[in-house]
Amino acid sequence: MNEPVQMEKKVPEVSVLGIPLFAQDIDRAVALVIQSCLEGTVSTPRCISATGAHGLVTAQRDPAFRRLLQGFYINLPDGKPAVWVGRMKGAKEMRRCYGPDFFAALMRASADLPIRHYFCGGKPGVPERLRAAVAEKFGNKLVVGVHSPPFRPLTDEEYQSLAADIDAREADIVWIGISTPKQERFAATLARYTQRARYIITVGAAFDFHTGMVRQAPRWMQEAGLEWLFRLLVDPRRLWRRYVDIVPSFIYYNLKEYLLQPYLWRKQSAQ
Repeated sequence: MNEPVQMEKKVPEVSVLGIPLFAQDIDRAVALVIQSCLEGTVSTPRCISATGAHGLVTAQRDPAFRRLLQGFYINLPDGKPAVWVGRMKGAKEMRRCYGPDFFAALMRASADLPIRHYFCGGKPGVPERLRAAVAEKFGNKLVVGVHSPPFRPLTDEEYQSLAADIDAREADIVWIGISTPKQERFAATLARYTQRARYIITVGAAFDFHTGMVRQAPRWMQEAGLEWLFRLLVDPRRLWRRYVDIVPSFIYYNLKEYLLQPYLWRKQSAQ
């Protein structure tokens, strides 16, 4: 019970290291989600991830995780390097869809709409603080529930209890703020239990950023693809091993694909 059900997809995407990434921008991703929620066209939960280099590299090493992301409804390009690769492959309208920015845009756009949100992630007290923050920052007061999952895999009974709470509160969008790859596996499993949620969206550190618990990189560093460096400088003890591995590995896997499978780098039209 660790892979999402494959669903019909009608979104523009481009393949980056074998993972289909959304080939447009945040505004169009937000519009797609809102329109389908309002029209009631989503019959089973759709999983959306904000996937950067960390997730893409993990997918190269873990076939099960690779299949999981390939089964998600949308994988948003969370980092600039993935966008650069996608644009080189022909997705000229592709822009970075940074998880915290996507979260903010969707919370703001749905503030006056009958779309109900549920926050799942963070230490005890964090999702409650986030609920207060989005009401103040984005004017969105339709956060109908919050949950702080334990720092261990949930049991079937715990997933059932969480899903029952989500369904009872009639949540349309469940936001997962944990970390990659744990959050994607969490979302895919939860999708098998909830009957009411329309979307389950993983946004990584968005909870901590929007509650002010963690500093975000300056916009110029984000645009230059240097957010990883900012995070490393802020929290070197926790993150140095990750970035010493992830950054060169992302470059290596793309160069390997370019040299050994050049046909994958021919200009693609976003399908």
